[in-house]
Amino acid sequence: MAAREDQIKKASWVAITGNALLSALKISVGLLSGSLAVVADGVDSAGDIITSVITLITANIVSKPPSQRYPYGYGKADTIAAKALSFIIFFAGAQLFITTIRKLIEGGSTEIPSRAAVYVILVSIVGKMLLALFQFRVGKRTGSTMLMVNGKNMQADVLISASVLVGLLAVFVFGIPLFDTVTALLVSLWVLRVAVKIFMQTSFELMDGTKDCSIYDRIFEAIEAVEGVHHPHRVRSRNIGHKIMINIDLEMDGGMSLHDAHELAHRVEDSIRSRIDNVFDVAIHVEPLGDSTTEEVLGVDKPAV
Repeated sequence: MAAREDQIKKASWVAITGNALLSALKISVGLLSGSLAVVADGVDSAGDIITSVITLITANIVSKPPSQRYPYGYGKADTIAAKALSFIIFFAGAQLFITTIRKLIEGGSTEIPSRAAVYVILVSIVGKMLLALFQFRVGKRTGSTMLMVNGKNMQADVLISASVLVGLLAVFVFGIPLFDTVTALLVSLWVLRVAVKIFMQTSFELMDGTKDCSIYDRIFEAIEAVEGVHHPHRVRSRNIGHKIMINIDLEMDGGMSLHDAHELAHRVEDSIRSRIDNVFDVAIHVEPLGDSTTEEVLGVDKPAV
């Protein structure tokens, strides 16, 4: 766990440092070259510093041990932070959308940065791509939704910078100033789509949804490998951060001693952990064989064998 949080913190610091350098570079060059487009791109990168600071703060929260108030730990802080980032991304996309719509309605010429501004945009594209790939790699390795979302945000920034560059090329080569604004409008729609997808994904996790339902097949397979347990039912799984919480109801011989039932339940848990990675805990409720009387539809049931 400590190693995981250290990786998340390292990725957050890399994002903060990278975005700070890119932001300062774009704002300074944009002001010197008279390009408001490049300055706006630099301000957007400055906003990314805030999102990276959020990930860093969240990494410290997630690393806290369980407490009386939060007995399941602080793993879901990762998902909550990702949802907060979805709002930041959405408002950035909405602002770009409104600006481009206003520009299309009001008309006016497109700002054309000098050659230095074009170079800094190219540097920004390469830098953001590297930062996004790093965030994705660490996010996938650690199972951090928050870092994956931050990587998607940086992907959106790459498109924003690329749209500025494509618009400029269209102005220079084809003499179509309007193309810059239309490209920015399409990028704003893509950013809004990314934000909505992140919002829906995090809502799914907070609602304890199961992305990969094949996990139940692996749970039943693990239970069947243990002799003496019957009729697994009301099986539920949910994510707590990057780990999985599993609840199971099992039937055992009613004449079995408490000690033997306890040992058998431990064997079931060990069997599950050997087949499923990142298990937070396995909670097993034991019932006498043939005594399943609950009528509540809860979890996944498998008929008695």
